[in-house]
Amino acid sequence: MITIKAVKQPRLFVDGDQESATPVVPNSRRNYVLNGDAPIHNWYRFVLSYPPHLVRTYLEEFGLGSQNTVLDPFCGTGTTLVEARSHGIKSVGIEANPVAQFISKTKLNWDIDPDEFERSAQSIAQNVQEELKRQGIDDLRLAGHKPHSESLLRLSPETEKLLIKDSISEIPLHKALLLRRHLQETLASTPYYDHALVALAKTLVFRSSNLNFGPEVGVGKIKEDAPVIAPWTEEIRSIANDIRALPKAIYPEALVILGDSREIGTLLKFQSVDAIITSPPYPNEKDYSRTTRLESVLLEFMTNRQEMRDIKRQLLRSNTRGVYKTDDDDVSANVYPEVVRLSEKIEQRRIELGKTSGFGKLYARVTRLYFGGMAKHLSELSPILKPGARLAYVVGDQASYFQVMIRTGEILAQIAEHLGYKVERIDLFRTRLATATGEQLREEVLVLRWPGADKSPT
Repeated sequence: MITIKAVKQPRLFVDGDQESATPVVPNSRRNYVLNGDAPIHNWYRFVLSYPPHLVRTYLEEFGLGSQNTVLDPFCGTGTTLVEARSHGIKSVGIEANPVAQFISKTKLNWDIDPDEFERSAQSIAQNVQEELKRQGIDDLRLAGHKPHSESLLRLSPETEKLLIKDSISEIPLHKALLLRRHLQETLASTPYYDHALVALAKTLVFRSSNLNFGPEVGVGKIKEDAPVIAPWTEEIRSIANDIRALPKAIYPEALVILGDSREIGTLLKFQSVDAIITSPPYPNEKDYSRTTRLESVLLEFMTNRQEMRDIKRQLLRSNTRGVYKTDDDDVSANVYPEVVRLSEKIEQRRIELGKTSGFGKLYARVTRLYFGGMAKHLSELSPILKPGARLAYVVGDQASYFQVMIRTGEILAQIAEHLGYKVERIDLFRTRLATATGEQLREEVLVLRWPGADKSPT
């Protein structure tokens, strides 16, 4: 029998040394970054990323220290890796989305001179602002002269088609492309070039674009103009200050590999990992490549549709916009009765509702692909785990497919047991309201232990 209990939450601090009257983090704030946790983590975070304090909970419970290695096989923008490294624990991340892998890798590079970094960035900002003013554009006074469209820098027509329509207006885009050009010409050979690009990515998404997140990415109010250079320099200053404030120490190795977590056995050494703390995609209609589309395009990680498709093929199948005819992860799901039952229920619901859209017809299949892909991942993972390794998977219930409830944690627990893992428990992290059904969806942490295989692979 699988036990579900509430995960112990850290106390919520108002500032560095004063505790609030609230003894634990309330449900509505459990996914927030707590005061004191922002440095480095906030260089760039996915919307709805799990928080550093959750990682600390399991680093402490698993008793990890300097002799251990923690792996995040779906590392996103590096929350587990940054938290592990700051606590003196070696870490490895696997990430299939190249812009997220780049951001994670940069957030783990603390060996730069913050003063030189800030001085160089300020010089570039001044040069870009002066060039913009010669073009009749003021980055601070947005109601100034509007330049002719033909004088603005643009993406190629093929690359522009990759963007969500109206995700960024033409003047902010021009500013960003001009800044990017100056960075490439001036900083490309420096150790902090990547940090400058990460600052640009955060600025674009959260300050200069028309995007909003609710939680799926979409387009909000169209801003004809928005600042780019000024908020970018603010992000530069924040990164530099975080580097300055780091305790003087020798920090352990942290590695971020661009790769597919379903093929993880080819990426890491046999019995090299002591623990897992991660959050895979949830089975829903969130296209994770779409969530990072603007920064992927502006930082040139994808420039055409073929590159976009190549990236999507490396991702765990969790939504219908990333399904291909040649996909076969669903075959791995056929041995799990609950997955088969669930996919049949989704298909039956589609028929009952008379839904004939192409995406609706894929809901049952993507459910099998998702759990089959996770089964592949867990199977590939076991040889690289040391006997007794502990695992924490942050997962969530979903009801995106015709309001059929998918209890992700419970199903993954059954799959893990079938593959030889020991299910210790399922911790309740928080609940959130499903707007379509009015139900409270559980976000949970599936806690596993790998007892060890009988023999090493031949």
